[in-house]
Amino acid sequence: MATELGENPVAPVVLDVRDLSVSYGKVEALRGINLSIRKGEIVTVIGPNGAGKTTLLSALMGLLPAKGDISYLGEHQGTDRQVEHLVRHGMTLVPERRELFGEMSVEDNLLLGAFDRYRAGHRDHLETMDQVYDIFPRLLERREQMAGTLSGGERQMLAMGRALVAKPKLLMLDEPSLGLAPLIIKEIFRTIAALTKTGVAILLVEQNARAALHVSDRAYVLETGEISLEGPSKELARDPRVIESYLGLGHRH
Repeated sequence: MATELGENPVAPVVLDVRDLSVSYGKVEALRGINLSIRKGEIVTVIGPNGAGKTTLLSALMGLLPAKGDISYLGEHQGTDRQVEHLVRHGMTLVPERRELFGEMSVEDNLLLGAFDRYRAGHRDHLETMDQVYDIFPRLLERREQMAGTLSGGERQMLAMGRALVAKPKLLMLDEPSLGLAPLIIKEIFRTIAALTKTGVAILLVEQNARAALHVSDRAYVLETGEISLEGPSKELARDPRVIESYLGLGHRH
């Protein structure tokens, strides 16, 4: 289970979203989204395919135009949010497709994660990479291997590792369990839970509701572009509506 920091109201708010809406032309994909996340907290957004989960992350990252009030690290964000500005200030997204450079080595992919910090004058990337190798020992073993030859689980580890090299304050993960074997999923989620010890806030978008609710502090259920339920993850895991729609009847026992 995630760190108790997520339940500590004293922990500073990293991201606060109020009345967020996103439209594709005349089609409203998200309506009136309210959510928040604090330092060291794991917040998950679960929901069916097509509910708008990836759209939500894209809007928060500045990849899609959105309406509403977004505050990041206490700073109000305007409607013309720039991805580069957000990345420079510690917001990082690991997309569903992982977006690795297959013909580059594992180590070179990780170094790319440090590019923006290096450009800003920081020279701590080698130390940070050692920390990533501690978290993902398999990446150390594969550091000279081409990223395109990695297994699905290793590619997910590399995508997360590259994000961590950027020293994020908010790490957003889009379907990290997608296409992975059950044992690898357990390993990935154990790592996600451990990351909160570093103080990073994690926003986890996930279809695997059982794993997401187990690892997170709080949860939101997103259905047809709107938040239908929210609350502590332990409580939502016992909610009959969540059990019926996302966990299966076996969860009752």
